[in-house]
Amino acid sequence: MKIVFAGTPEFSAHAMRAIVAAGHEIVLVLTQPDRRAGRGMHLKASPTKAEALKRNIPVLQPLTLKRDHVDVEKSTKAQEIYQHLAGLEFDAMVVVAYGLILPQEILDLASQNHRHGCFNIHASLLPRWRGAAPIQRAIERGDIKSGISIMQMDAGLDTGDVVLVGELKISPQETSASLHDRLADMGSELMVRVLSSIEQGTPLLRTAQALEGVTYANKILKNEAAIQWQLSAIEIERRIRAFNPFPGAISSLDHEPMKFWNACLPNKIAASQTKNPGEVLEINDGSVFVQCGDGVIEVLEMQKPGGKRMSAGACLSPYRSQEKIMQFQKDSVD
Repeated sequence: MKIVFAGTPEFSAHAMRAIVAAGHEIVLVLTQPDRRAGRGMHLKASPTKAEALKRNIPVLQPLTLKRDHVDVEKSTKAQEIYQHLAGLEFDAMVVVAYGLILPQEILDLASQNHRHGCFNIHASLLPRWRGAAPIQRAIERGDIKSGISIMQMDAGLDTGDVVLVGELKISPQETSASLHDRLADMGSELMVRVLSSIEQGTPLLRTAQALEGVTYANKILKNEAAIQWQLSAIEIERRIRAFNPFPGAISSLDHEPMKFWNACLPNKIAASQTKNPGEVLEINDGSVFVQCGDGVIEVLEMQKPGGKRMSAGACLSPYRSQEKIMQFQKDSVD
């Protein structure tokens, strides 16, 4: 089949590769405009754009798809995109973590002239965790399962009918990085199955989302990275895993900001009533134990500014001989 594909990060590029490998032709890619990144702040293409360029697939990067936008230049560009899609020969549209809202008129285009509509890979078990950051919020909340919902898109925020679902368990050691990779594999596989069903003429079973159990996964903000040590150990431990890789949990020791990449809940050290939240209780060869508002966490992996990720114990080994109290402080993150 001929597919219009809309997506931006690696999660969507993964799906794009699977769709092409399954024998479908992607005739157009919509992706976010290039962003400045890295120390030099050079413009960088999204993973989806990079994948499309390798395959010589045409790419469009509008700032909006709304033809009635108040900005005349953006509105004119959206009009050009609409006209291009209206005249393009394609069978269906696939949207994966695109980052722009598709107006109803675009969704209607995807269903006209014998087209099959617009389908989305969403990384949660809808209606739980609609929105921008379902993977991170599931880990932060302590969910025991996640999955993929292949959804027939409508104009709402992840409210369309679900046509296929896959489920998996979230392990106690899961980070957003590891869950992302597992869900990317599952989402790609399920999307290919849906496209295969459409191509073979097999009717899709559309299931309306339940009205109960709706939750929203708000976008992850950089200022959430600062560790609030007065929270409970379980809340902090979940956030450290949820914010790996972005934005990365951060706290300072002796005015040196450090990133926390992994942690767990220990059973060898009990919380102390006489210690302050953020106080380092013990440093061993592999890990570091830190007092929280309620309980203790065992930090497993850390990183100093400009350094490499390493075991927390190795990262803080220079501090082991100090007699003074070591206290992590909450950073303000812009």
